[in-house]
Amino acid sequence: MPINLPNLLTYARIVMVPVVVGCVIYDTDWGRWTALAIFALAAITDFFDGYLARAWEQQSNLGRMLDPIADKLLVAAVLLALTRVGTISGFSFWAALVILSREILVSGLREFLAELRVSVPVSQLAKWKTAIQMIALGFLLAGASGDKLIPGITETGIGLLWAAAILTLYTGYDYLRAGVKHLTAPIAAKDAKP
Repeated sequence: MPINLPNLLTYARIVMVPVVVGCVIYDTDWGRWTALAIFALAAITDFFDGYLARAWEQQSNLGRMLDPIADKLLVAAVLLALTRVGTISGFSFWAALVILSREILVSGLREFLAELRVSVPVSQLAKWKTAIQMIALGFLLAGASGDKLIPGITETGIGLLWAAAILTLYTGYDYLRAGVKHLTAPIAAKDAKP
């Protein structure tokens, strides 16, 4: 297990996931603000682990594998926790479902394409989608506790969640379109599995 600061930040982000979820499920003002603070810290580590790995030339296969897993765990767990406590409910549940489904589908597609040694770079729009998604989740983590300070926090979060869901559909389609020619290609005899 490579031990360097970028990988330690990724490991820390994975450890933060159940802590954030526990604070959300606790569902008090204190729990919500703590969840938001830890989530913000996790989002910051997401930026710095990749940046430092490149800057210090400490990139590793383990880090490359764990970084997107940590991101998806954090987003999926927070979406599920927010649904559990009712912050995301009703029609907005579909926005959360779109985001979760896309993450799973794109992860599967990337894994399949990696076996073929095909790289699908992250588009600028996908980066915007991620940023809007993280901001939306921040607003929703504050939720009713945030509404007590500034009315409309939850509604803003729901609006941003829908914006992220729409971008999620578009960028998911981009990934699918980039990979479809490889998905429909015939399997060479030497690559066929028994």
